[in-house]
Amino acid sequence: MVDGFGHVSVRHDKSPDRFLMARSMAPALVTADDIMEFDLDGNAIDARGRAVYLERFIHSEIYKTRPDVKAIVHSHSPAVIPFGVTGVPLRPVFHLTAFLGTGVPVFEIRDAGGDATDLLVRNPTLGAALAKTLGDKTVALMRGHGSVAVGNSLQQVVYRAVYTEVNARLQSDAMRLGTVNFLTPGEAAKAAITGDGLIGRPWDLWKRRAMKDAK
Repeated sequence: MVDGFGHVSVRHDKSPDRFLMARSMAPALVTADDIMEFDLDGNAIDARGRAVYLERFIHSEIYKTRPDVKAIVHSHSPAVIPFGVTGVPLRPVFHLTAFLGTGVPVFEIRDAGGDATDLLVRNPTLGAALAKTLGDKTVALMRGHGSVAVGNSLQQVVYRAVYTEVNARLQSDAMRLGTVNFLTPGEAAKAAITGDGLIGRPWDLWKRRAMKDAK
């Protein structure tokens, strides 16, 4: 989900007005020594000369407006991007993506920054606009850029980021075949609860793979 680009953060477990995120680097190469602490204005607490992500305001502004959010993933997963530029809604096509059933809004950066931005959320104003678009949803698309997923734990948000990409691929395939029978709101609500109880299964697998790759 995040190899060369994108970033992951978690709210500080003891200071809810702080969050943890790596220094500016390829996410797949991050180690514990690369983790930095930030306040909810996106300021590094102890930078020590380390470069920070330009788009840290994605995280700071969402944490500021969503006290329920404990972790965030911003990625550029390729199958998702077409849904942010075509007007075709991303909707849940199978039970593992039921968390998309509450709706997936699209952030149009032009509405907040005009047509002179580079599509990066590089200041608090753009971050606040993205947080407003996200609202109380689990995922928001970013037109011409990627997506942001939120969750109540690191495990949950990684699960949501991964399966948002899977759903986008499946939905694109299904739409080429014909009319798609999406999950109903009732099915999505029920399946989302079930899915949250199972995230430990793929998490253990992904963690093992990540630790193996890090050796």
